[in-house]
Amino acid sequence: MPQTRQLLNGNITYSVAKDKEANILHQLKYPEQKAEFFGLLESHRDWIQAIVAYHLNLPVNACRVADSGDWLSGSCNVCIPVTVSGLNPTSQPGNRVLIRFPLPYRIGEFSNPGNSDEKVRCEAGTYAWLEENCPDIPIPRLYGFGMGTGETFTRIEHLPLMSRWIECFHRTILRLLDYPVRSRYIRRWYSPGKDDIEISYLLIEYIEESQGRMLSSTWNFQSHNTQLRANFFRDLCKIYLSLSRVPLSKIGSFIIDNNGFLLLNNRPLSLQIQELENENIPVDIPQNWTYSTVESYVADILSFHDSRLRCQPNAINDMPDFLYQASCLATMRTVLPLFFQRRLRRGPFIFSLTDLHPSNIFVDENWHITSLVDLEYACSLPIELIQPPYWLTTLAVDRIVPEEYNKQRLEFMTILNEEEECCYSFDKGELRLSSIMGTAWNMGTFWYSLALTTPSGLFNIFRNQIKPCFIANRPEDNDPEETDHSLEFMPWYWARNLAAIYGRKEADKRAYDQQLQREFEG
Repeated sequence: MPQTRQLLNGNITYSVAKDKEANILHQLKYPEQKAEFFGLLESHRDWIQAIVAYHLNLPVNACRVADSGDWLSGSCNVCIPVTVSGLNPTSQPGNRVLIRFPLPYRIGEFSNPGNSDEKVRCEAGTYAWLEENCPDIPIPRLYGFGMGTGETFTRIEHLPLMSRWIECFHRTILRLLDYPVRSRYIRRWYSPGKDDIEISYLLIEYIEESQGRMLSSTWNFQSHNTQLRANFFRDLCKIYLSLSRVPLSKIGSFIIDNNGFLLLNNRPLSLQIQELENENIPVDIPQNWTYSTVESYVADILSFHDSRLRCQPNAINDMPDFLYQASCLATMRTVLPLFFQRRLRRGPFIFSLTDLHPSNIFVDENWHITSLVDLEYACSLPIELIQPPYWLTTLAVDRIVPEEYNKQRLEFMTILNEEEECCYSFDKGELRLSSIMGTAWNMGTFWYSLALTTPSGLFNIFRNQIKPCFIANRPEDNDPEETDHSLEFMPWYWARNLAAIYGRKEADKRAYDQQLQREFEG
């Protein structure tokens, strides 16, 4: 009798595992890898205490690392609370900060060394950019961060006194001479001890319960309250508009380089990219790539969807499933120009917080936004990809019911229009975010962009939302016996060697099924 195996989020039986679209063989490694990584952190509590004190310019004994039972573990990070005394002149004992480590076994660090550094550097870049350009958006304070290669960066206010004076003087001179000025995060030389570890981390403000609670703790059973929902939508719309008022030159992610300068020169890092790389699925987007057109960016996203189909061992079930997936991907390329306006192909591009889900939004009792946390995977994107949150009806991205979702969307868009009219003036012909988002919904761009963000969900979204845009009115669709003739020819335009690829995929799936069964019987 096949036994039960452990995953990160609970146990799983073979009967369930064999029907999962995800690579369960890969996920079975996570619990052991988690225990190993958490054990590494637990054994280096003294180093954690020292690095926090270093960034805050405090004595080591002013910092106390929380017990492991109080650590906060998410899907891609572990956050360790540290209680500090003397954080600022008005602080009281009991103030807390979080030191946040990427989970190497979830973001592709083992197969792509440097992914942890990239993730931290991009998130630090997000903090720095928002602080400089959108100070009205409530985010935690970033105190400092460090790279696995040994570089550390500290917020200027927490440098030692002499270093702070020198840095402020230097920045003043650069501004007077109209030279570029570094970000507020200054590179420093930290001398590690012989037993210290060099891993990436961020040191950020801890959002206490008095400052707000996760929206996810109340959304499911209070989202029917029109006043609470209106408060939340209004604050969220202000955030969208604040971001949209700063056009960017290209598609990519901000980083803070080794000299402390804020640069938009990293690939547009996303959760999907690092999840695929974590499973040894190549995405073929180097870290130093950025994009100047919508088409080039979307083409590369579709390419890593192709890569998943080619490389994930259990990506297909059988030949009809393979042909359907190949047909979807070939069609997504064909119809791409029909979902994006040609006049917007070279911009504007605007900054987007792509990980803005209810657990990352803190609100007060009236659902006013008090803080946005976990700013990972934020990047500059085409303005047509900026949409209301997909989770407004609490359904998964590929299970959204358009009629129900549109009710919430229209409410959101009404408030967005009001805020746009109230807070901003526009010249004749100037682009409005509300207008672009409305057009994207009417054109179906909303569904196309959602499909791009979910490698496994793309096919359901294609079947239910994108395909009907083109064939819903065909007379033969009224015949329940009518077959999908596109499967007769579209897959052959996905790749030149389709039959050979299917042969490899069939062998991969057979080997995967056999290995999976052995894992559960062993």
